[in-house]
Amino acid sequence: MILKDATPNLMVKNVKQTVGFYTSILGFDLVGSVPLPESEELVFAMVRSGNVMFMFQQEASIKEEYPQLVKFPQGGGLTFYIHVSDIQALYDKLKGKTTIAKEMHDTFYGSTDFAIEDCNGYILTFSQDNKQ
Repeated sequence: MILKDATPNLMVKNVKQTVGFYTSILGFDLVGSVPLPESEELVFAMVRSGNVMFMFQQEASIKEEYPQLVKFPQGGGLTFYIHVSDIQALYDKLKGKTTIAKEMHDTFYGSTDFAIEDCNGYILTFSQDNKQ
């Protein structure tokens, strides 16, 4: 068996708002969505930027699918680590448009990182390898 890829499915309160944040602020493209029956409200959506994909599922829907998640809050204890090619340009683009969770800094492992908080409380860390 060979694992091919992984795409996180994030529990969110409002899928449409989350898609708006990821497309308008972060530059992702919407690649698919599922509306609630007889509604314009989205229950699920998927976005992509380069090789990075995220799925978003409405909180009630994902907790129905996985009852084990009932006890967990949205945005809970995890971060996403995303490699980028021009960290300064991305930082300049995002500064003032979203919450910077950790300012840009050089790490002990040879990269430059900064982190933001998305509209659901998830932490996205962007990193550029300095050992090129």
